[in-house]
Amino acid sequence: MTVINSNLGYPRLGEHREWKHLLEHFWKGDFDDATFHDRAKALRLANLEKQRALGVDLIPVADNSDYDHVLDTITAFGVIPARYGHFDHRLSLTDYYALARGSKTAVAAEMTKWFNINYHYIVPEFDNADFQLLDNRWLRYYQEAKQELGIDGKPVLLGPVSFLKLGKRHGHYLNDAAVAELLPKLLPYYVQVFQELAAAGASWIQLDEPTLVQVTDPADIAPYRAALTNLRAAAPTLNIELQTYFDSLDCYDQVVDLPVQAIGLDLVHDHGENLDHLTTSGFPSDKILAAGIIDGHNVWASDLHQKAALVQRLLTFVDHDHLWLQPANSLLHVPITTRNEPKADPVLLGGLAFADEKLTELRLLTAAANHGIASVQADFDRNAANLAALNASSHRNNQAVRDAEAQLPRQHFERHAPFASRIQQQHARLNLPLLPTTTIGSFPQSRAVRAKRAAWRKGNLSDADYQAFLHAETKRWINLQTELGLDVLVHGEFERTDMVEYFGQKLTGFYATQNGWVQSYGSRAVRPPVIFGDVAYTKPITVAESVYAQSLTTKPVKGMLTAPLTIINWSFVRDDISKAQVQNQIALALRQEVLNLEKAGIKIIQVDEPALREGLPLKRRHWQAYLDEAVYSFKITTSGVRDDTQIHTHMCYSNFSDIIATIKALDADVISIETSRSHGEIISAFEEHAYDKEIGLGVYDIHSPRVPSVAEITANIQRALRVIDVHQFWINPDCGLKTRQEPETLAALTNMVAARNAVLDQLGATTK
Repeated sequence: MTVINSNLGYPRLGEHREWKHLLEHFWKGDFDDATFHDRAKALRLANLEKQRALGVDLIPVADNSDYDHVLDTITAFGVIPARYGHFDHRLSLTDYYALARGSKTAVAAEMTKWFNINYHYIVPEFDNADFQLLDNRWLRYYQEAKQELGIDGKPVLLGPVSFLKLGKRHGHYLNDAAVAELLPKLLPYYVQVFQELAAAGASWIQLDEPTLVQVTDPADIAPYRAALTNLRAAAPTLNIELQTYFDSLDCYDQVVDLPVQAIGLDLVHDHGENLDHLTTSGFPSDKILAAGIIDGHNVWASDLHQKAALVQRLLTFVDHDHLWLQPANSLLHVPITTRNEPKADPVLLGGLAFADEKLTELRLLTAAANHGIASVQADFDRNAANLAALNASSHRNNQAVRDAEAQLPRQHFERHAPFASRIQQQHARLNLPLLPTTTIGSFPQSRAVRAKRAAWRKGNLSDADYQAFLHAETKRWINLQTELGLDVLVHGEFERTDMVEYFGQKLTGFYATQNGWVQSYGSRAVRPPVIFGDVAYTKPITVAESVYAQSLTTKPVKGMLTAPLTIINWSFVRDDISKAQVQNQIALALRQEVLNLEKAGIKIIQVDEPALREGLPLKRRHWQAYLDEAVYSFKITTSGVRDDTQIHTHMCYSNFSDIIATIKALDADVISIETSRSHGEIISAFEEHAYDKEIGLGVYDIHSPRVPSVAEITANIQRALRVIDVHQFWINPDCGLKTRQEPETLAALTNMVAARNAVLDQLGATTK
């Protein structure tokens, strides 16, 4: 009788971002489809070999992707919107990428956040669902692993109910009736996948149904049961691991009764509720408990003694043969290995565990479960010493930060005057036209920008020469914005690699990794900073760049900051204190930066909170505490300025009807919202909820290289003005422009300004 371990998914990027570079070179036309597939295969096989070497017993296959696993499911089952054409065969790479990135004739599919983490998936469109199996990619990758490496892998497939629930029909997420209607049409093709895998000799399949954690009514388990019953009957030799993650099961008793052979439970992000269910209700003796005990969404080393104690507790519910040890979710969301962090403080490094180290932890815990801790005693002792050293370090014991936190309950964080009074003072000071135009903050980071930064970091470019280059690039873009006719300018953020990482490099308590890359969307990789200690402000962060840019123009230039909650949501946050405590430490630091910007003469300060909605807990009962903490930290940051200093914020695409009250409570003078990929849905939120402050609903999509026409942008502006008063409305792109090329950026902004002017002409004198 033995416990085994299992993995749920492995990072796609490669240790040195080989996958990212592969995609981008293909998009540039540097090589053909065959070369792409050869190189992608080499990376896939290397990832599988590594997992085997790290001691993984059940290795996932088909968890790889050429862009996004939901897009893979879309194209595999033929859920392809008519605007891309009709297909009766597996899509070419060009056609596949058209869905994600758009084409000359078709806009890109909508993209949104994967549950409440900083990964984006392509939203399925079920408007004219004509399902067909165009590509059994799960069979292809299962056979590849078996034939090339002798690995009998565990194919990973997004379950049919979650696939439907994550998609939209006619612009709205599917309701229960729509799921019930479409599920019988989709299931035959899932059946075909299962049957072909069974015929090929597969013994296990990991069927991910993450939406199960959002089900609160036992009656709503019915579609999952129907699907699983159908699949089980069609392929009885193929064992199903039903995998859930990111939270607990409210309908635990009903889920563990489903007709599958293994149930995957998250025992890390579940608020202790799944363990309570196990204690109260037990676990079926005929099923395997696939226990998610290692955090797959953070980078901290596990306390192996605590985890071993948890494993022993789990063995009171199931025997050894019915227990798998796993990450709580796919390791897609963490960097690959700490081996590529040679410059890290040894005290910090000892407390970190990236994907490979997490798999090593699973191997050690599996050995401890089967042979006792004594068999791995040296590893356990080393782990305990590393964690003790980190917690005792000066990084986590900053008395000045503790004293500032202690003062928070005695302070009042509100703007001096109400919005109606402030906005009049701001209008008088800024003297902006009707429908003012601006951008969100960043401009294209050209090859030259990246090369100069790399040379500076390597010591091949002096500080003075690097600063001169940044000034030249800033000046060039200030001039370009002026020529374009934009009203409120930005300095372009050429000194920043990332809107969170940059601030992490300037505040204490952060570690900026060298190679801690994770996928955000497509080829977009980010290096979330690691918040490992107390956060404090030591010197101005953005003031010099903002002041220089403002010196070049009489138009207002926005100061650009990232707000506390987004820094939290897009970082790996220490787990020894609460997130709210870390968030408030960041807010106190940023408050000083805001005041320094204002003191330096900056009239508009944008404090971006793009990740507010995405970080909402999956359980509605946890929402209010999260939102209250978000508002509190934002107000700590922004409330100290004068009434005539204008505070802006920016948010990414979301279901804003859920958080309208919170958006109002932030009390920002102007908010910009990313809307173009779900324009009608976002605008409908403002039809249902009155909003009294100023707002810019993004008028074109920056995630696609496609340049929108003047007519298209004009239509987006006109649609928004049906629900937003013309005196409240700002004109801006969806988001920052860092990832775009310069020619397409200039063309799109030219069209945006032309569209604004066309709308002003149409409005005429009645608005003046």
